[in-house]
Amino acid sequence: MTETAVTDLRGSIVTGSKSEQAYQAVKARIVKGAYTPGYRLVLGSIAKDLGFSVVPVREAIRRLEAEGLVKFERNVGATVAGIDPTEYLYTMQTLSIVEGAATALSAPLIDSVAIARARAVNEEMRECLDHFDPVRFTQLNQDFHSVLFEHCPNPHILDLVHRGWNRLASLRSSTFRFVPGRAHESVDEHEALLKFIESGADAETIEKAARLHRSATLDAYLAQSN
Repeated sequence: MTETAVTDLRGSIVTGSKSEQAYQAVKARIVKGAYTPGYRLVLGSIAKDLGFSVVPVREAIRRLEAEGLVKFERNVGATVAGIDPTEYLYTMQTLSIVEGAATALSAPLIDSVAIARARAVNEEMRECLDHFDPVRFTQLNQDFHSVLFEHCPNPHILDLVHRGWNRLASLRSSTFRFVPGRAHESVDEHEALLKFIESGADAETIEKAARLHRSATLDAYLAQSN
């Protein structure tokens, strides 16, 4: 059987073991919404679609269960887990604090090359607004913020930031899917944040701007949900 090209969340071809390829393929479909909450994951059908045997698919599903993306129900089998709004709330609140701190600590270490890279990503986000793709926009958003917080010299804070982003991914969180209007504001806030860093603003100013940027996205989501 000819195998289907397996792609990850960014549309890149996945290499590695068949278990890893199956994991990346199923995860991408869950995060992008092709497999919606409650969708029954039939191992045989997925295996046939990917051109694999059932074994690597079963291993991938178990891995996704451990991450909270999949759950097993008696007499039903594996299904896509629902999104927990309370978990999203706590994750965003925590991330606003730790990412704000990481960005402030990174700021003195961010050079002009990194600033240019972040600005280029933000321009891609701006272009994305015309034909809005919330999943693509969310990926670019992470790329943008990664440039700003990855220079953080405190490994413990940086670890907390990574954990927060990973938790958002497991929640399949593309807030912009629900509040697309927030995307325009987000791009403008990114530019303002870059200008603070370029001008050598103090840590408190940068931390506050980064924190409020994150919490504003949460506020928009909560306002839309009520």
